[in-house]
Amino acid sequence: MSSENGESGPQLHVVLIGYGKGGEVFHAPLIAATPGLKLAAVVTGNPERAAAVRRRYPGTEVIGSAEELWARAGEFEIAVVTTPNDTHAPLAAAALEAGLSVVVDKPFALGSAEARELVERAGRLGRVLTVYQNRRWDSDFLTLWRLIDEGTLGRVHRFESRFERWRPKAKDTWRDGGTVGQGAGILYDLGPHLIDQAINLFGPVAGVYAELDARRAGVAAEDDAFLALTHRSGVRSQLWMSALAARPGPRFRVLGDQGGFTVQGLDGQEERLMAGESPDAADWGVQPEETWGLAGAEDDVRPVPAARGAYPDFYAGVRDAVGEGEPLPVEPHEVVHGLEVIEAARRSAAEQRVVAPGEQG
Repeated sequence: MSSENGESGPQLHVVLIGYGKGGEVFHAPLIAATPGLKLAAVVTGNPERAAAVRRRYPGTEVIGSAEELWARAGEFEIAVVTTPNDTHAPLAAAALEAGLSVVVDKPFALGSAEARELVERAGRLGRVLTVYQNRRWDSDFLTLWRLIDEGTLGRVHRFESRFERWRPKAKDTWRDGGTVGQGAGILYDLGPHLIDQAINLFGPVAGVYAELDARRAGVAAEDDAFLALTHRSGVRSQLWMSALAARPGPRFRVLGDQGGFTVQGLDGQEERLMAGESPDAADWGVQPEETWGLAGAEDDVRPVPAARGAYPDFYAGVRDAVGEGEPLPVEPHEVVHGLEVIEAARRSAAEQRVVAPGEQG
C-alpha cells in the first residue's frame, strides 16, 4: 500500500479486468469512490472502452491485455474480474497465482467444482478471494432482512422473488446468442442474484425444481426461468427471472404467519450508476417514499421505511479484508452452494423432477 496523488492515507491499488457494462457501471465507480482504494488500472484491448476509461478516470492507466498485467502484477494488490462469464474462473486463478487478491463478478464460475478449486487455490496461496454479490446491499433486500430479524412477519414460510424484464428482441451479444457452455443464459445472469438472496435469508437448499425455456428467436440459452427451492429450514422460495415479461410481478412477496411484505420495482442504485452518478453522493441509496414496500395482512397494511441501499459497502469490505484481515464481504463457500443450486436446476429442468444440490449420478 502507498499514498499518492495527494490523497490521504494508505491506498490499495486495484486493477479492473474488463470494461463492459459490469466494469463501467458496477465496479469502476464504486472502486473509485471507496476511501483507501485506488482504481490504478483497467485492462481492456477495446479502443473505445480504453478511451472511455481515460475520459472518466484520467489518472487510471489502461493495460492492453491480461498477459501484460501478469508481468506487472507486483504493482497492484487487488484484481477485479468482470469479463465474459466463461473467463471468470481462469482469470481469477491466474490473478491468484500472480500474487493478487481477487474479486470475481457473478457468476463466480460456471460450475461448483471449478468454484471449489478457486477457493482451495486462494487458501493454499493465502490470498483474499471474494465474489461481487451486490444485490445483498439492495434497499429492498436490506429492508426485508430487517423485517425478518425484528419478527414483523412472524415465521416466514414462503419467499417469492423476481427479476423480470421486457426485452422481446434478443441482442447480438454473447449473453443472448451464446450457449450455456459459454456462460450465457438468464440462469447465469440473474439467477446468482436471486439464489444468493434466498440462501442468505433462509439457509441451504435441500431440493430444486426448475423450468427453463429459450423463448425468443435467436436465443440459444434460457431467457425465461422459474425455480422452486425447498430450504432445509422448511421455507419455500419461488424465483422468477425473464427477459420476456410484459407485465412484471412484484419484486418480493414474502409470507409469514404474522404478516406479509410486498415491494414493487428495483432498487434505484443500478439506475443511478447507469446515469453516471457517483456512489459517494450524500443521498446515495435513499429510496423515494412512493417506492416503499407494504407490510401487514389483508387490508391492514402500512408502508415500510426503506433501508438505505449500500453498494459501496461491498468495496469497503474488500478494502478491510485485504488491508486489515477483516471478514470477507461475501464468503465464497456461500456462492459455491448457489452454483450447486444452478446445476441442480439445469438437471431438474432436463429430467423434470426435484433434484438435491450436489446430487451425484
